[in-house]
Amino acid sequence: MGRTLPLIEPEAVGGACCAACGAEQAPAQAASPAAAPRVALPVIQPARPTGRGVDRRVTFAGLLVAAALLALAALAAIGSAVGGTVWLPLHLAVAGAAGTAIAAVLPFFTAALAGVAPARAGLRIAAIALVAGGSVAAGLGMTSGTAWLAASGGAAYGVGSVAVAAVAFLPLRAALGFTFRLVHLAYAAALTQVGIGVALATAMLAGWAPVTGAWTALKPAHAWLNVFGFVTLVVAASLIHLAPTVAGARIRPRRSASVALIGLMAGAPLVAVGLAAGWDVVARAGALAEIVGGTALAIHGAAVQRDRGQWASDPGWHRFAGLSLVAAPAWLLVALAISAGRILWLGALPAAWSVGLVALPLMAGWIGQVLIGAWTHLVPAIGPGDQAAHAVQRRWLGRSSTPRWLAWNGGVALGTGGLLAGNDALTAAGGALL
Repeated sequence: MGRTLPLIEPEAVGGACCAACGAEQAPAQAASPAAAPRVALPVIQPARPTGRGVDRRVTFAGLLVAAALLALAALAAIGSAVGGTVWLPLHLAVAGAAGTAIAAVLPFFTAALAGVAPARAGLRIAAIALVAGGSVAAGLGMTSGTAWLAASGGAAYGVGSVAVAAVAFLPLRAALGFTFRLVHLAYAAALTQVGIGVALATAMLAGWAPVTGAWTALKPAHAWLNVFGFVTLVVAASLIHLAPTVAGARIRPRRSASVALIGLMAGAPLVAVGLAAGWDVVARAGALAEIVGGTALAIHGAAVQRDRGQWASDPGWHRFAGLSLVAAPAWLLVALAISAGRILWLGALPAAWSVGLVALPLMAGWIGQVLIGAWTHLVPAIGPGDQAAHAVQRRWLGRSSTPRWLAWNGGVALGTGGLLAGNDALTAAGGALL
């Protein structure tokens, strides 16, 4: 058995994460009567974080913007079902909703995990606005054929990604004894990949000849970097500590989490390089790494669910959030089986990337379900109102939790089956159920 790579410090991080988002904790285990007496040792405690109230409000506002963009993606998906392009709803869901949610939540998580004061609110708001506004401008520019607007949106999104990296990682300099763990490395790798992916798209829209001339090969590489290298990697890294928090389980190092993050960190850039250069072996190695990483993430979710706590209140609220975060990695695995499977079968060919086949399991099953499950948990914790108001929010969010969860996943299953079988009626039925 190899040594498990360091992920996070279970005790410190578990307390920091739950204190930051207001999550309830599972009952602590009683100490053993035979335990050795505790010895007081002098320790240096890091400074208590400040400004968490403002940080919560900024995060909540960013989640509201992300929710609006996800609603726009749903409307665009309806349009695509009656003859529109599938690119726009996918762009709004991935670059818009997921990217904005990441811009809002990632700095919140990194500061909480390290126990440091968050970045200034103004900088955080600017980062969120650049990502959200850039995604909308790029979408409008592409659908209207206005190249300068699309290029400006891409540039704003790229600057916003750099700003997100700054507000997420610069505050960590104040953490005493802090070292980069695998989760933080995954965040850094994801932000690097989206920077490269956005730069490629912006250069194409600006008409830079070296990129436009090779865009047939660079387009699927751009998609892999943004979808799997950025959004999927950030969400997977966040689930390592968010999923146990939602389930009421202990946050502790798991081999499945290490394998998941390493596989997902390595997979997308290898596929992108292989597609861009036409190297079959590299692309197939990356596809295999992605499948291994996705499988390990699903195993991690199952292990967390097995260790979940027993909640004394708000069972519907806990059930919907917890089941959503468990089911979403399974749909990621379906999306990877399609996307990475085509790479393994066809090699480093542009035709191996098919947006249409992967749209529903990726956009609704994986990204949309994680966003909604996470929002269900976070809104009563960081949203407006006092404890009584939050209790009302939890009751509302827990209404008909099991039927809603079944309808969501049943809709994804029907729609995905229809896409793979070429059955428009089945796809429409899945969309209606969603």
